[in-house]
Amino acid sequence: MIDQNDIEIIKNITEEFLQKMTITPLLIKAVGSMAENKEEQDNSNEKINGIIDLDITLEEPQILIGEKGQTLFEIQRLLRAMATKKIQKIFYLNLDINKYKQSKIEYLKRISKDLADEVSLTKEEKVLFPMPAYERRVIHAELVQRSDVITESQGEGANRHIVIKPR
Repeated sequence: MIDQNDIEIIKNITEEFLQKMTITPLLIKAVGSMAENKEEQDNSNEKINGIIDLDITLEEPQILIGEKGQTLFEIQRLLRAMATKKIQKIFYLNLDINKYKQSKIEYLKRISKDLADEVSLTKEEKVLFPMPAYERRVIHAELVQRSDVITESQGEGANRHIVIKPR
């Protein structure tokens, strides 16, 4: 399980990583929690020991967020690999910079509800723009309880997108 010592190590790795990039954060906040299902496993069937939410506040965040958040996700991947090697535990790392991901998720939820309402009213399907898997999951999860529309992922690779259809 992830403990407070592990969280401090991850925070220190992050600080050192940013320092080497000559970036001084205004704030680094790391919070750990248990995996939702204690028996949860990642793609390699290794047991997930918890979730680390790592929030960084910067004066100039765009350099670490990148176009459509791509740099943010690559940094998240690197930090997770570095921390996993150091603490010898498998965990999810959720990195957010200046609340970019949080704002993006709220936007996706709003737009998915609006588009689902439109599909329900017009009975015509809506094709959304291509997006990464985590963004598609947000939209699927947001609309799964609706009885008037269904969502479906279509396309391959970078062109994978969601279609919202009337039921």
